[in-house]
Amino acid sequence: MEVVLNSKFYVTTPIYYVNDKPHIGHAYTTIISDTLARYHSLCGDEVFFLTGTDEHGQKIEQSAKKNNENPSEYVDKVASKFKDMWDSFNISYDKFIRTSEVEHKNSVKNAFIKMFNKGDIYKGEYEGNYCISCESFVMNAILCPDCGKELVKLKEESYFFKLSAYEDRLLKFYDENPNFILPTYRKKEVINFIKNGLEDLSITRTSFKWGVEIPNEVAQMSDKEHVVYVWLDALMNYLSALGYENNLESKMEFFPPDIQLVGKDILKFHAIYWPAFLMSLDLPLPKHIAAHGWWTKDGAKMSKSIGNVVNPSEVVSEFGLDVFRYFLLREVPFGQDGDFSQRAIVERSNADLSNVLGNLLNRLLGMGEKYFDNNLDSLSFASAYEVELKEVEDSINIAREYIFKVELHNYLESIWRIFDLANLTITKKEPWKLIKENKYNEVAELLVFISNTLIKGAYMLYPCMPASAKKILSVFSLGDDGFGRFVVNKEILTSVKLNHIPPLFPRLEVKEEIKQEIKSEAKLEPLSIENVIDRDYFMNIDIKVGTIIEVEVLPKSEKLLKLRVDLGETRPRQIIAGIKLYYEPQELIGMQVCVLANLKPAKLMGEISEGMILAVKDDSGLSVITPHKVAQNGSKIS
Repeated sequence: MEVVLNSKFYVTTPIYYVNDKPHIGHAYTTIISDTLARYHSLCGDEVFFLTGTDEHGQKIEQSAKKNNENPSEYVDKVASKFKDMWDSFNISYDKFIRTSEVEHKNSVKNAFIKMFNKGDIYKGEYEGNYCISCESFVMNAILCPDCGKELVKLKEESYFFKLSAYEDRLLKFYDENPNFILPTYRKKEVINFIKNGLEDLSITRTSFKWGVEIPNEVAQMSDKEHVVYVWLDALMNYLSALGYENNLESKMEFFPPDIQLVGKDILKFHAIYWPAFLMSLDLPLPKHIAAHGWWTKDGAKMSKSIGNVVNPSEVVSEFGLDVFRYFLLREVPFGQDGDFSQRAIVERSNADLSNVLGNLLNRLLGMGEKYFDNNLDSLSFASAYEVELKEVEDSINIAREYIFKVELHNYLESIWRIFDLANLTITKKEPWKLIKENKYNEVAELLVFISNTLIKGAYMLYPCMPASAKKILSVFSLGDDGFGRFVVNKEILTSVKLNHIPPLFPRLEVKEEIKQEIKSEAKLEPLSIENVIDRDYFMNIDIKVGTIIEVEVLPKSEKLLKLRVDLGETRPRQIIAGIKLYYEPQELIGMQVCVLANLKPAKLMGEISEGMILAVKDDSGLSVITPHKVAQNGSKIS
């Protein structure tokens, strides 16, 4: 991807639904957005960073009633939890929007009028299945494919947006903008969804009152019982926050957004509905929609009923904000699911922050004080460390490319390469021996090189760990305004005065319950294993990764789907799979699956099946087993 900095940068989180307090998923999205905003601010861009809360809908109305509150009181209380948390986390947002604000409602109404006048909105009747939890209509299913909850039957008058009219324009846009969705491998599922045919979208409801009333300005739409349905209401926040068609001071010069962060569960709404709405309004489309994965806890899906939902404030209270930020950004490749555990955050912090970065700074401060009374000078260090300095600059350039792809795990890994290089250089040079040989000039060259490495690394680290980066820079009497000097212009210092600070990343203590967990792993009790097979038998089992490219419903079967799966062979495999009750055909297309490839072909419902899709089933339903990251079709699982 070409790295281009604009004079303005607009980044958004999704607006968070105020049916509960913020959790680790909310914090993850917000911290990624904050990192991008801080990076672009360092680069000299004028940044507008938007976050906020989605406060309308049937679920909110019901939750307020359960709490014996009116919806307005209820959303005020819950929205404040989000804002208070982001403020305590020092999130650098420019606006916290609430969809209950008058200005937002005005934007929604005026956009509604424009779409109606253009002929993109019409009145009809909706009849079908609806998920109250996800606030979405679901076709041809008993359970919601997103949350697994039961659907309710709805039949009501509704206004519809002509989504079907935008199929061709959307596909053309994707073809012309291959990096619109990040990670790019998620693009295929969106394109396949569109190619399966878009149905017009219900955008008003009459079964609840807590929402934006449709505008009176158009006579045909004086239906007071209608309120604007969640996605037209919610998605318009990215415009209303900038003053679109409302009384706020206009900041529309920031539009369109450069990067919009979303969870993978709401990618469809942002990658299909949102662009279609903008096309209807004759507005430019976002440059990138970046979809991240989900977090589990100790390998299990987070659930209030189980009681394993991670409270970000509790984690920060125990480990510190910057350690929490580093863990979230570094632990998981962007787009993939991650697992949170106390043990994982302790191990990551001790291995990377304490052993590498903290140790490097401590070594510099210790030798600087012991050998040079904290005053370092070396006019010759740049020539002595020409090769190493080039490695530092190369790693920085690579890191800067990664951040534009929202690959923050790779961004941090590239920064850590320069810290590893600095530590390795100390080990190779053995300055304690050089001092004994009175080679003070060589040691001074080394320590000035280490100082410059830490300075450049700290500026690169600042967007991810601002407080820690400031502490590192304070060692060299530098502020957070030197990114242009030391990173962009590649300036180096030949003279450094060191200021001592307390140890930056003391090793975290492993809690007693984690110690017991580790001990139990070291001393495993023998298990009684049924149907034991030996290694030779296992080696005869051929399990491969493949991509589902076509799905066909078998009309005579309630459970079976006919799949065509690309295993990297001369033609796709035809596989009959009993997953119809758990997956919609369109959501399977583009999915990578694990296939038992050397299973003897069999005939099911008159169709040949040339393998078996592997899946797991428990009380929550059935899930197809997929690789943790995209693999080449035909790759063997071993």
